[in-house]
Amino acid sequence: MSALKILVAPLDWGLGHATRCIPIVNELVSNGCAVTIAAEGKVLQVLREEFPRLSFLPLKGYRIFYHKGRNGFAFKMARQIPRIIAVISYEQAWLREVMEEHQFDMVISDNRYGLYTKRAYSVFITHQLNIKTGIGTWADRWLRRINYWYIKRFDECWVPDFEEVPNLAGVLSHPLVAPPNVRYLGPLSRLVKINTEKKYDLVFILSGPEPRRSLWERALLKELHRYRGRVLLIRGLPEDAPPVAVAAPVEVINFAASEALNAVIQQAEWVICRSGYTSVMDLVQLRQKAILVPTPGQAEQEYLAQWLYSNNIFYTCTEDAFSLPDTIYRAAEFPFDFSGFSLPFSGYKNTIGELVKLKLQ
Repeated sequence: MSALKILVAPLDWGLGHATRCIPIVNELVSNGCAVTIAAEGKVLQVLREEFPRLSFLPLKGYRIFYHKGRNGFAFKMARQIPRIIAVISYEQAWLREVMEEHQFDMVISDNRYGLYTKRAYSVFITHQLNIKTGIGTWADRWLRRINYWYIKRFDECWVPDFEEVPNLAGVLSHPLVAPPNVRYLGPLSRLVKINTEKKYDLVFILSGPEPRRSLWERALLKELHRYRGRVLLIRGLPEDAPPVAVAAPVEVINFAASEALNAVIQQAEWVICRSGYTSVMDLVQLRQKAILVPTPGQAEQEYLAQWLYSNNIFYTCTEDAFSLPDTIYRAAEFPFDFSGFSLPFSGYKNTIGELVKLKLQ
């Protein structure tokens, strides 16, 4: 019996969509599937480093860009809607062509709306069934209708969260009415709990599209001039990115692959990072104390940070209010309660195993 041929294509909005696909790709490979990954730019570089033996196809990304200021994120995104729609149309045409050549049995799309086809079993991955716009409930409802319109064109929609309470994404992943093809996959993380000694007082993990990533990096480096603890800064860039000038006694690396990231997070007394959902899943998997600093104006991250704070899971602080000594002092009193979650995350393995077995019959 021949191996299932599967195409995996993550969104290029930061690296989180790519890295949360890593456990999915690993599980597909362990089930004997022939996996091809489609991506470009930083996402392509990161996944090539993670899976040097797999096949890759070039696929143009959405190339979302952020606002420089702290306000107007939603309107900046709205201005990019015509380009997003054009990329979705491009994805459909691209997929028709590659299906002619490669004859994939399954297409797994992480938040890429145009990668569905009747010629293969099509899966869409998202933790945002409800999308927070930051404009108002009318805009959220309008965008949810569009979101569902696309999701229903896939055979399945995998939601990387727990189906029941407690869960990690709140109303983002648990709307009052979900599309009929939704399957809760359980959270995804490529990281595993290990026994290791503490090496760093602070580990900063930067992420997300530019220019907000670089703006946050510059602000942190100014903060670190006054800090004399053991610090590691992970810039969230490909390894060949130009180095940054650091005056403070800070260890800096551009990128940490899964094994290295797994170690340094658990060697940290504190992790400080954005409240991106992939980071949240990784930190819960490791039961790691962390301070979440949402990207200013990004409603999804702001909601996630507040949801996790109100449920005693992670401490959060706005970028404006962030001050190293004060923030760490306040976070030290926070409960960081992970007791409500079944760890380690493994639910996705059953889903993938069942689907592969079904498609091989």
